[in-house]
Amino acid sequence: MKWDALEEEPCSLARTIGVIGDRWTLLILRECFLRTRRFEGFQSALGITRHLLAERLKKLVRQGVLRRIPYQESPKRHEYILTQKGLDLYPVMMALVHWGDTHMVDERGRPLLHEHRNCGKMFDPVMICSECREPLLPKEVHTHPGPGARSAAERLAAQKSTKAKPRRRAA
Repeated sequence: MKWDALEEEPCSLARTIGVIGDRWTLLILRECFLRTRRFEGFQSALGITRHLLAERLKKLVRQGVLRRIPYQESPKRHEYILTQKGLDLYPVMMALVHWGDTHMVDERGRPLLHEHRNCGKMFDPVMICSECREPLLPKEVHTHPGPGARSAAERLAAQKSTKAKPRRRAA
């Protein structure tokens, strides 16, 4: 599997990682969900270099996760707004936040609390089955090949091509 070609893999997780799978992109998305919209706001909140931020924002726009909208003409400046595709990442982001709240907090506790506007209660995000509404636990989920899965012959060919190429080890 090539890191720069993940978006072409026949695996939904690999394709997703190809779009949002680096720390700066995830932190930019966090800021988007916290309603940061402008380049300077992202840079100030994250301490990221202008070049790196511009690169990540361009990729998110190109992938349809963000929309770039002008808000000033002279000099020309833009806001970055989550598209529906971007908003659909909310459960992913909340799952990561919940994991961090469960396993990475210190003695001070959670850095942010989430309140459901409809009921006014603080909540923890939970994953439920879309059909029966029961909580989903890893041991209770089975996977089956879908229409986009590789055939057995394709999987075998991919394994052979990976074995034929020497892997580089990170230093």
